[in-house]
Amino acid sequence: MTTATALSPTSTAPTPYQVWKRARGLLIALLILVIAGVTFAAVRSGTNYGHLDPRSADAKGSRAAAELLKARGISVTVATTLDEATTAAGSDTTLLVTGPNLLTPAQQRRLHEATSASTGRTVLIAPGPAAATRLSPGVRTEPHRPVTPLPPSCAFPPARSAGTADMGGLRYTAPDSTATACYPSDGSPSLLILKGRGDSDTVLLGSPDFLRNERLDQQGNASLALQLLGSRPHLVWYLPSLADPSATSDDGSPDNSNDTNSGGNGVEASGEESDFLDLIPSGWLWGTLQLTLAAVLAAIWRGRRFGPLVVERLPVSIRASESAEGRAGLYRKANARDRAAESLRAAARSRIARLAGVTAREAHTSDVLLPAVSARTTTTGDDLSTLLFGPAPADDAALVLLAEHLDALEREVRTS
Repeated sequence: MTTATALSPTSTAPTPYQVWKRARGLLIALLILVIAGVTFAAVRSGTNYGHLDPRSADAKGSRAAAELLKARGISVTVATTLDEATTAAGSDTTLLVTGPNLLTPAQQRRLHEATSASTGRTVLIAPGPAAATRLSPGVRTEPHRPVTPLPPSCAFPPARSAGTADMGGLRYTAPDSTATACYPSDGSPSLLILKGRGDSDTVLLGSPDFLRNERLDQQGNASLALQLLGSRPHLVWYLPSLADPSATSDDGSPDNSNDTNSGGNGVEASGEESDFLDLIPSGWLWGTLQLTLAAVLAAIWRGRRFGPLVVERLPVSIRASESAEGRAGLYRKANARDRAAESLRAAARSRIARLAGVTAREAHTSDVLLPAVSARTTTTGDDLSTLLFGPAPADDAALVLLAEHLDALEREVRTS
């Protein structure tokens, strides 16, 4: 009786359980990161305000200045729409515009009309060239300079009383000599006061740094902030927003012609053109960097788990000739003539060493192998050294010639 044995193919693909066992650690870590991120965002969602926001206690916020003003009896009202800002403007009110560059041209013209009709004070934080032209016609904007402690160098009482303050940034030049210019940087003032109708005036500040929590206690920043913003009993802290319904009226396009953005939208006034990365909040950039680092570390961690290569039995038998042809094809595709030549020489040295009475350990040592082989062949020492230990062939023809010479040398040693 003959028994037919059916050989079923052996599958090398991992089972679902093996896949889950390998990936569960990474999936659990990813789940923990997602849960932690959502929890952190939920906890901070109620207190996450923007830069120069009077409700923000962050380093870039302005809560400290707002609290000092309130302690002096100044009422501080936050406005997020143009309607709220223009309605609140009045003779007993200071209107602080933290982000004039975020306003559309139509919004800027409307704000200028409202402040011109008022007898209060308007404070503009780092308006760019286009915004400064519409909100204070005739003012020329000079390029940005670094923010450094600067002396007032003017007769404006609040500036003289405050003394040195962190000023700089954009600089402004008035159309006439009636304006008050303070804190000059490279010859141009970074604080400009334009007189208006009656007791009204417009203050242009080149930088918002002195209003921020992190700098308020330095130099004369606190004194300057209190005197500029506390000259009237009411302060309207206007934080322009792209969500303002008035931004879509008329032409509806934001004033992107400015080269700078004020601190109200979280972008520093730099005097340089903004690119796509400038529009991405810094938190997202740091988050992306951390996720990239985590991915690299996870890849290294998983890669180390595989360990060194191990030899295992193949599921099927492969003839030696097929294996040699496959490896030769790979060498040829990669133009690895050096690796192919070394494989041919190493195999030839191993076979010739057995014929010449040299041990396998010393088969690849030229000082031992060459004298033993030269005693059994007519090939000179230099040629023998070049043949068995020489450099890689320069082209495919030289590689074929090397294989032929190695075969001839082996036959000569075998028959000697």
